[in-house]
Amino acid sequence: MKIPFLKQSTIDYWREGRKSGLSFIELLHGYAYIRWPYRYIGLVHDKYPVFKYIAAPFVYLVDRFSPFDQTERNKTGDPAQERPTFADTYHGKAVPLNEAKKLVRINVPVNTAVPEQVIPYTRARDIILQENAKIVVLDCPCRTTAPNPCQPLDVCLIIGSPIADFIFEHHPDRSREIDADEAERILKQCNARGNVAHAFFKDVMLGRFYAICNCCSCCCGAMKAHRNGIEMLCSSGYLAHVDTENCIGCGECAGFCQFKAIGFRERKAYIREDRCLGCGVCTNKCPKNALSLRLAPEKGTPLEVDRIVEKNA
Repeated sequence: MKIPFLKQSTIDYWREGRKSGLSFIELLHGYAYIRWPYRYIGLVHDKYPVFKYIAAPFVYLVDRFSPFDQTERNKTGDPAQERPTFADTYHGKAVPLNEAKKLVRINVPVNTAVPEQVIPYTRARDIILQENAKIVVLDCPCRTTAPNPCQPLDVCLIIGSPIADFIFEHHPDRSREIDADEAERILKQCNARGNVAHAFFKDVMLGRFYAICNCCSCCCGAMKAHRNGIEMLCSSGYLAHVDTENCIGCGECAGFCQFKAIGFRERKAYIREDRCLGCGVCTNKCPKNALSLRLAPEKGTPLEVDRIVEKNA
């Protein structure tokens, strides 16, 4: 039934949210997140100090009345699991460029829960996309609200209905619908600038993958949180590897690394493995092709799009 004063994408979001088992409070949280993303993310940069006081009671209600604590206690019996961490509810996985390109070109229906070895969080691990899913590019809320934002702003790829429809319908001045070709061009251009592609999942975004954000450490709220101990970014499942025979110690790679994971000793690059998230941005910046990615089981399992598609075939 069409409600005259509500946009269709709003109705679709609430309908899908109820099917996904989200509570009213969680749906309200999700609605606020995508309806006013620039104010929501702006809290990270303290751009809207007054809004912080308006938002505080709402944040308390979400935390106080979320049904998650009872559900987890029933499943595990462990009081330590009563509440999710912030990272459990909102997180990104670093994705090398080749896999990010595949994510925007999925041309078959996908409905799967990603294993915990891939997305090591308690909530939001689903990938649910229709064939040739809708793609919308949005002006990045992190960059838009940063004091001196990096350019360009339009680097956030929102993928799949109803979230992409909601963004497009509610933010026509800051978003546009694009095809997979343009999405791939944006990914390549961002990679060339040194931006890291993250596949983002959020509980109130229907518990699923909904965006590929192309992140820079100077603007990205998730990267800032990660540096401050909120581990909301997980490794791609790879580590950068240096071929010391070919490395000339020029430092070109280090200039692009968003995680400061590349150091030098004896005029050769080396990888600080505790910092490296295996994004692969450095690998195509070396003039001597001395950098590559290697599988790192201790860092987790890669998000491999081909396997996801095969699983749903």
